[in-house]
Amino acid sequence: MTIYIAVDLGGTHIRAASFRPTETEPLKHQKIKTRSKDEGIFERILHLIEDVIPENETLAAIGIAAPGPLNPRTGVILNTPNIPAWENFPVVEKLNAHFNIPVFLGNDANLAALGEWRYGAGQGHDHLLYLTISTGVGGGVISDGHLLEGRDGLGAELGHVTILADGPTCGCGHKGHLEALSSGTAIAKYVREKLKDEKTVSSLRSSASRSAKAIAKAARAGDPLALSAYQRAGKYLGIGIASFLHIFNPSIVILGGGVSQSEDLLYESFRESLQKEIFGPAYLENLSITTAALGDDAGLLGALALVEQKI
Repeated sequence: MTIYIAVDLGGTHIRAASFRPTETEPLKHQKIKTRSKDEGIFERILHLIEDVIPENETLAAIGIAAPGPLNPRTGVILNTPNIPAWENFPVVEKLNAHFNIPVFLGNDANLAALGEWRYGAGQGHDHLLYLTISTGVGGGVISDGHLLEGRDGLGAELGHVTILADGPTCGCGHKGHLEALSSGTAIAKYVREKLKDEKTVSSLRSSASRSAKAIAKAARAGDPLALSAYQRAGKYLGIGIASFLHIFNPSIVILGGGVSQSEDLLYESFRESLQKEIFGPAYLENLSITTAALGDDAGLLGALALVEQKI
C-alpha cells in the first residue's frame, strides 16, 4: 500500500516516521542523532528514511521539516546555524534523485503551525498564530486556512521581530529580537548576567545548572532572580504577541516549546503586558490562547500535513 514519510531535521536529532494517507499514527518511527563520525548528515537521513519504510509498502512522497532559513519553493536549505556545512544545500533535489518521488520541504516552525492546525490544538481555527519558545523562538501563521510563507518561503520568522531597540543581542547577531528576550536561552543569559553582580541574592549562584528548566524550578521555589527572569520574558512575549495580533488578527494563539511549559511563571506578566500593549479590546474578544497539543511530534506531523496538502 501507499505510504508517506515525514522527517523532522533538528540540530541534535533527526526523526522520521512512515504514515498511511489520512492517518496520524505512524507505522514505523525512529530517532537518531544528527551527527555521526561514520557518515554525513545527508547519508544519515537517507538510511533513516529507508529504515522506516515497512516491507511491501510503496513510498509515495516525503515531507521534511527543517530549521530555516530555507526556500520551500526551490527545496534549498539556505543555511542553518546547527548544520554549517549545509549552506545552500539542495536537500529536495538530492532526495528526489535517490527515491524518484515527490519531496516537499518546509520551515520547522511553519510546519509545526500547520500540524497544530490540521491535527492539534488549532483544529477548527482558520486564523492561527503559533509560537515555539525553547532554545530560540520560531513562528508560524495560518491565515484564512493558508500557511503564510511569503514570496520565497522566508516569512513568519516571528522570533526575529525587533521588540526592544538596542536590546540584548540575538543568536542571529541582531539586537532586541523576541528570541533574545523571551527564549530559554534569553532567560538563562539574563540570569548569568545578573549573577555577575555579587550583591544579587539567588539560590542559582550555587546551582549546578542554570538552564531555563533549572531556573523554572528555582522560580517555583520562590527564588527572586528566577522569578524576575520569567517575568521579564513574559513581559516581552506579551509585547510581541500584541504586535502579532495587530498584524494577523488570529482567533487562536498556540504556544509550544519547552519554555511554554512554564506558562504559570510567564502568565501574569504576559497577560499584563498584552493588555497594556494591545491597540484595542476587539483583538482579544473571543481569542483563545493555549498551549500546543502535539509536543515533540509537531514537526513530524507538520511535515505529514505538508505532504497531504501537496499531493
